Amino acid sequence: MRLHRRVAPISASSGEVFRECLRENVAAAGYRQGVSLRIAAEERRARLAERHRLLPRTRTDDLPQIANDLVALHSSDPVTVFMSAMARMAHPSIAAVEQALYTDRSLIRHHGMRRTLWVATPPVIRLIHAAATRDLLATERRRTCQLLAASGVADPEQWLAEAEEQVLADLREHGPSTAREIGQRSDALRQRLQLSPGKAYAAVQSAHTRVLYILGFAGQMLRGRPSKWINGAYRYVEAESWLPGGLGNLDPRQASAELAGRWLQRFGPATTADLQWWMGWTMNRTKQALADCGAVEAELEGGAGWLAADDPSLDPVEPWVAVLPGLDPTIMGWKQRDWYLPSPSAEVFDSAGNGGPSLWVDGRVVGAWAQAKDGTIHTHYFERVAAARRREIDQRVEELKSWIGDTRFTVRFPGDIHARLLGTRTVPGPNTKRPPDQTPTLAE
Repeated sequence: MRLHRRVAPISASSGEVFRECLRENVAAAGYRQGVSLRIAAEERRARLAERHRLLPRTRTDDLPQIANDLVALHSSDPVTVFMSAMARMAHPSIAAVEQALYTDRSLIRHHGMRRTLWVATPPVIRLIHAAATRDLLATERRRTCQLLAASGVADPEQWLAEAEEQVLADLREHGPSTAREIGQRSDALRQRLQLSPGKAYAAVQSAHTRVLYILGFAGQMLRGRPSKWINGAYRYVEAESWLPGGLGNLDPRQASAELAGRWLQRFGPATTADLQWWMGWTMNRTKQALADCGAVEAELEGGAGWLAADDPSLDPVEPWVAVLPGLDPTIMGWKQRDWYLPSPSAEVFDSAGNGGPSLWVDGRVVGAWAQAKDGTIHTHYFERVAAARRREIDQRVEELKSWIGDTRFTVRFPGDIHARLLGTRTVPGPNTKRPPDQTPTLAE
């Protein structure tokens, strides 16, 4: 296994200083232009274990550090945030995660890459906002104005501007509020929008719901505490009242470079396609970010890849197992997954490429799990796993049950195996034979 030397972290406050630091780091690491490091899948799996804190010795109760070590936690399913964090904690605790999210606010929930919800530390959330979230704003405004016009609003842009101010004023007056509470306090905000009229799937939506999305994309609104930790009906809060200084106004190009560098530190080596998919960027923007962050070429078993310029060193990794929730950052870290997702395990994903609850042995997905209505945890193995390793997984399952107690939850984006695992479907899912590198789409 090839181990790499640690070099000084990158620090930059302006474009030229930033690039100079990158050049110095590349030189210090001993990388030469035109010479690629060769990294086998075995080493990639070892990196995954240590850098994603999946080894017992790497567990910590420092929740901001856990989030930083994964760049961000997926939050499309509210359960994921808690279970991904607790899988990496020395003393797993729902209350501790809630304190970080809603009392200390050392973790912030916000829309980001591919319009999905994420949880990250304030500095990383500000990077995400500049590098991904703000890109969503113009499209969402235009789409909402079109819906308003189609629903009979004479001046959609004026209506939307006034509605945004009204929602912010309401939050300042009443504090954290659900979408329902905001709508109930203002008749004007409950403009009905006709979605896909004339279609079999036609629906009606209250306009204030889209106003809340727009305010989030604009960085003026964040999500606070829901009624329960498994609930996704968050209370909305004004950004600057929840996070001092708000989401800031960072330069998108520098934010993209720093975010790409952070991602490579935790998920590298990885391919250009991996980074483009994870960020939801165009190919041109992805290549620009790789150049700006000083990414170093590496040769992978499947082709060319990239390492961070300040690629951390790797210590020897002992055998390990993990029981991870659906949409965990580890299973959702790469577009090209064959090095950790064997073909028989493809059913752990759904048809859109969302990874469901999974069982891991030494860096490979070997099985899936699901919670039944009575709280029983069912497991399924896609391949033969030694009895001793199964016992280790059984121990992790018992730990998981102790974290959640009597709580019952529904996985929002289950894999194709999930229904059969619970006995609610008896035929194979539609993607049993899907190649593991099929283009996935993140859950929204």
